[in-house]
Amino acid sequence: MTMTNLEESAGTDTSPVSDQQDWAKLDAWLRCHLEGRVPELDGPLSVEQFTGGHANLTYCVALGATEMVVRRPPFGDIAPGAHDMAREYRVLHGLGPVFDRAPRALAFCDDVSVIGTPFLVVERRRGLVVRDEIPAGLAEAPDAARRVSMALVDALAELHSIDADQVGLGRLGRPDGFVERQLAGWHDRWHRIDAGRSPRFDQVHARLVSTRPQTTRVSILHNDYKLDNAMFTAGQPDRVSSIFDWDMATLGDPLIDLGTLLGYWKQESDRVDRAPTIELDMTDFPPHDDIVERYASAGHDVDHIEWYEAFALWKHAVVLKQLHHRFVTGDSADGRLQQLGDHIEPIVELAHSLLSAQAT
Repeated sequence: MTMTNLEESAGTDTSPVSDQQDWAKLDAWLRCHLEGRVPELDGPLSVEQFTGGHANLTYCVALGATEMVVRRPPFGDIAPGAHDMAREYRVLHGLGPVFDRAPRALAFCDDVSVIGTPFLVVERRRGLVVRDEIPAGLAEAPDAARRVSMALVDALAELHSIDADQVGLGRLGRPDGFVERQLAGWHDRWHRIDAGRSPRFDQVHARLVSTRPQTTRVSILHNDYKLDNAMFTAGQPDRVSSIFDWDMATLGDPLIDLGTLLGYWKQESDRVDRAPTIELDMTDFPPHDDIVERYASAGHDVDHIEWYEAFALWKHAVVLKQLHHRFVTGDSADGRLQQLGDHIEPIVELAHSLLSAQAT
């Protein structure tokens, strides 16, 4: 069994494994539970780690010539409801027949004796992800930044048009009171690791609660929708071919997803870096108004979108707080997480300024 022989097959999106897992047990489990679901399971186990994410741990696993993706939660303390591999498996299983942008779910394991935590296995898809730059296979297309952006919005609009009941996901979440639970839950997550050192965070929370718009529609939500959670096929910038990271998917107000996308969408007018985990220069990308207009053109309501963007920024500050806390406590040695602490308060201030502008 080797851990570092996938460089040629997996390309530049993976690196040698740095985590300590019981790879022998994983090997045995995969061979037992994937028999008949994938073409060939001959040959030794090979593992590399995908490098793009900051939270869940995602591996490119090969058994001989057959590649697959294994996802597990991060090490250390995990907030209730976070990094839910069972949920991700259920969502991908439901969406698979009607939404080809969802990778095919192969298996789910809730036996923690295998690698110490639940994990899921999905098909390995290949393509291009826009991270720190638009890859050459997309950048050579005319007006690539705009076309990629509109494709991302179109995929979201399509997801929000799927009938959850028809794909067996009608009980995925509790849409009644969803936004209220989000506000309470993310507020609680912050205070689990921060003993009241940020009055502004609580001020923004109070403003969000008092100005919350009425939910008028319910749909399947990805709940962490952003550019680097999408994949494109080389030479095809007008259509997202795959969407990743479904572990927070649920049922609720679809404008939460659009607000999340805007929360990550950097603008030249920003006074702070609203998305420090994204290194992409977005100067040539379309502005927020164009993103919202494209989504609305699919027949979806966009009223009060400024509130949803402010909520997304406030929530993102909590996510950064959690990531930074994992580094501080030693649960992660990822040096990228150390720098995130400097961005948290400025993002909270940006959310506050959006809410203040909305009130005037």
